[in-house]
Amino acid sequence: MKEFFKYVLATIVGIIAISIVGTLLMFMVIGAIVASTEKEVVVENNSMLLIDLNRSLVDRSKNDPFEDLELPAMFASAKTIGLDQILTSLEKAVYDDRIKGVYLDLSAISGGMASVEEIRNALIAFKDSCDKPVYACADKLMLGQKAYYLATVADKIVVHPEVAIDFRGLGGEMMFYKDALKKIGVEVEVVRHGKFKAAVEPFLLDKMSEENREQTMSYLNSLWNQMLNGISEERGLSVEELNQIADEVQTFKMAETAVENGLIDAVEYKDQVLDDLREIAGIKGTEGIPMIGVKDYANAPVKGKTKKYSRNKIAVIYATGEIGMSISGDEIIEGDKLGREIRKVRQDSSYKAIVLRVNSPGGLTFDSETIWREVKLAAETKTLVVSFGDVAASGGYYFSCPADKIVASPNTITGSIGVFGLLPNAGELIHDKLGISTDEVKTNKNTVIPTFTRPMNGFEKEMRQKSVENAYDTFISHVAEGRGMTKEAVDEIGQGRVWTAEQAKEIGLVDEFGGIQDAIALAAEMEGLEDYRTVALPSLPSPFEEIFKMGGNSVRINLLKNELGEKYRYYEYFKKVSSMNGIYARLPYDIYVN
Repeated sequence: MKEFFKYVLATIVGIIAISIVGTLLMFMVIGAIVASTEKEVVVENNSMLLIDLNRSLVDRSKNDPFEDLELPAMFASAKTIGLDQILTSLEKAVYDDRIKGVYLDLSAISGGMASVEEIRNALIAFKDSCDKPVYACADKLMLGQKAYYLATVADKIVVHPEVAIDFRGLGGEMMFYKDALKKIGVEVEVVRHGKFKAAVEPFLLDKMSEENREQTMSYLNSLWNQMLNGISEERGLSVEELNQIADEVQTFKMAETAVENGLIDAVEYKDQVLDDLREIAGIKGTEGIPMIGVKDYANAPVKGKTKKYSRNKIAVIYATGEIGMSISGDEIIEGDKLGREIRKVRQDSSYKAIVLRVNSPGGLTFDSETIWREVKLAAETKTLVVSFGDVAASGGYYFSCPADKIVASPNTITGSIGVFGLLPNAGELIHDKLGISTDEVKTNKNTVIPTFTRPMNGFEKEMRQKSVENAYDTFISHVAEGRGMTKEAVDEIGQGRVWTAEQAKEIGLVDEFGGIQDAIALAAEMEGLEDYRTVALPSLPSPFEEIFKMGGNSVRINLLKNELGEKYRYYEYFKKVSSMNGIYARLPYDIYVN
């Protein structure tokens, strides 16, 4: 009994201690938030503008109070850097005498190629507008291919002696689960329209279909050629020379080899890098170099760069994430919420134009249709330009097609005009391997559908295929109407095929090349606006609201991401499949434009 009370007392003390630590942690977080919101941004003379691309690159920065706090892994938020912060900062730095140059801190960029292209173009514009240098440095194990492509616009590229420069071309492996599922007694049944709709292939095949191989090689070659041409122009190496270097695989060679073949300018240790930066900033001796990150600098006042207040507003509405479903806890596009945001702007006379920024691989047809309707109505009353980010495919293209103009980076991934639905048959697993029996009661012949315990019968397959065909017909009809094409022409370039925007422009799916700033300028020009201001929507949660979003699910996801690293994407993929199964169980006719 004495031991029992000892353990009970220890437990109580532990609970009290955890409560005290938790309370102190909460006060620290709130204090840090208050301090950060009250702190005025100060830009020192002779500063370097730091663009830290070791963070996750996102379209739009957040008011996340946990990002820059040193918290335990389970509470820590992923450190992000906003494309909007980078573009705003580079535009302001041109006119700011306190900023002497740009310092790119590079490793492996987590964002997509279109975002990299936007930053690259903004850096080129920065260099063309002033005589301030761009300095790129990699001192964290590896300089990835996307990061290297971005670095090539710099006046000088340096790497640590032990950093590897990854340069070997574009490609990768696809995993197929058909045989693995068969071993455990599960068969995935698929209905789809589009011979190129490859999202379901891992469950049906043991290798890539010829159609998928064709489309994948097509867009990979388009992306690679875009990169090679850009590198060639900046580094003075021919495309043939670059391909030879890639074939020889630079990745596993010493950094000095990259200097010899012209990929980079120098191999330097940190102290040498600091000497370079002091020279750029005009700092003598061994004094510290003032650095200001884009997160702070984007909010810093700059003389002569502050726009006058204007009553004319252009709404910049962000649509980021999968449509209608959230698997990983990342951003989600909900049809009702985004539709309501577009509707509010459409009905507000102070908004003269709309720029819809789309970064989505697709999702549920229902939500895509809901958003499409609001985009169509908005385009009938206001100038509406869509800006594509890294990917605007399937459902992301679905609701974008009514726009007056579609602007994209040449290496945006888009298209994928196709539809699919899937349902796993786990009858063998449930009945034969687990020994679980099932029985049915029903008032009508087809009451108990769908079910995971048997394959679909002929009636069910026919019914589901009709649903998919109807959805596909609606999809290509919307695209035909929005793009001024015939349904036959859309079907010809549809079938679920994925394109780069460079290819999509040739076939009529994209109007112009450019980033989000180009889309805003185009919307203003189309509306005849010389005096305007932009308003980013939806409104971001305040830092205090972000605190209450840090629930158990976020903690679990942060732990998994920290533990699994790059392998988290496989967990995420299987969660998606599991979610699709659940949605089918509740909504038999839900289909996907992914």
